[in-house]
Amino acid sequence: MGRVTPTEPLRDLLEQAFPEATEVEVLDRTGSGDHFQVIVASPRFDELPLLEQHRLVNKALEEKLRDGTIHELRIKTKGTT
Repeated sequence: MGRVTPTEPLRDLLEQAFPEATEVEVLDRTGSGDHFQVIVASPRFDELPLLEQHRLVNKALEEKLRDGTIHELRIKTKGTT
């Protein structure tokens, strides 16, 4: 069995929060396992302002932000239309 990378649990949380997403990507920006960039494309974002899109992503990752798993998070969201 392979080792779980630091990005997998975050990707799982985002996929659970956005099952309709057409793209979910999590990148470990520094290799340290606590600085991430996430990209989520979802039709749910089509009519939402950017701030609300980012709030939804933050909510999906809330526990990992709170417990220190994520030290720094960059978010890119996009609709699908």
